[in-house]
Order: sequence, then structure tokens, then C-alpha cells
Amino acid sequence: MLSQECYKKIDRELAKYPADQRQSAVMASLAHAQVELGWLSPETMQEIADYIGMPAIAVQEVATFYNMYNIKPVGQHKITVCTNLPCALSGGERAGQRIKDALGIDYRETTADGKFTLVEGECMGACGDAPVMLVNNHHMCSFMSDEKIDALIAELKGQNK
Repeated sequence: MLSQECYKKIDRELAKYPADQRQSAVMASLAHAQVELGWLSPETMQEIADYIGMPAIAVQEVATFYNMYNIKPVGQHKITVCTNLPCALSGGERAGQRIKDALGIDYRETTADGKFTLVEGECMGACGDAPVMLVNNHHMCSFMSDEKIDALIAELKGQNK
């Protein structure tokens, strides 16, 4: 399932830890697999567990505990809106509604074309930049006015996978 390039990245993570502590690389391994595949299927988690040498249930526990891991398919662009209290009070609720209206979906839904998934997120550590959102777990967007949200959606619609 995973490519040789992905395994090379996982090997670099494993090299950071003593041989008897390979499980310490599980979070980074999951992240590399998710970047490659878009989400973490039970088979992918089993593959990582086998490769690292840890129980599959332990890998699944990590993947289901942290919300940055996608344990079901998501759209090409996953937009996570911070709805924690500081952001919610500083425009997060408005930002989320703007995206819902623009895409015609609610939180935890994916557009029919598979391009967008919208999710609520916990604190992203940027309360002073509210409202904030994260695109595909890697791109932080701050001070998201209606105009900036519209521009972001237009930009993402123009991108192909």
C-alpha cells in the first residue's frame, strides 16, 4: 500500500529513536502515510503497526485520539475551523457558517465532488489571529474575513490533486 518513498520517510523517523523504542515514531509514520494516501484506513494502520513492530490496536489508539489524523476518507481539501471559545467569540462561528454556505455542507461533511471536507477544530494556538483555520493540517490561515474565506475557497477550487 505505502510507497517506497513513504517507507524511506518512516525509516528516517525510526532512525531518531533507539531500536527498542521504535513505537516513538508512530505519530510521524501516520502523518507520512496520511500525506501519501489522504486518510488512514485500518489496513494502512495495520501496515504501519507491522512495520514499526507494535500492536495494531496501539496504532489505532493514536490515530483515533488525535484529530489531525483522518480515519475515514476526506475531501481533497480538509478545512478545519477553530471553534474553541476564543476563536468562536472572535469570528470563528461566522467563518464556519461562511464556509458552510459557500460549499453547501455542514461540519463533518464532504462536498459531492470530493473536493472539500469541513471539520471543527480545537485550539490551534493562534487565538490572537482569530478566526483561524487549517487547510489539510499543514496550512494555517489567520484573520479570516469573509473576503479571505471566499478567496481561499476560490483558490482551492482551482487546484487539482
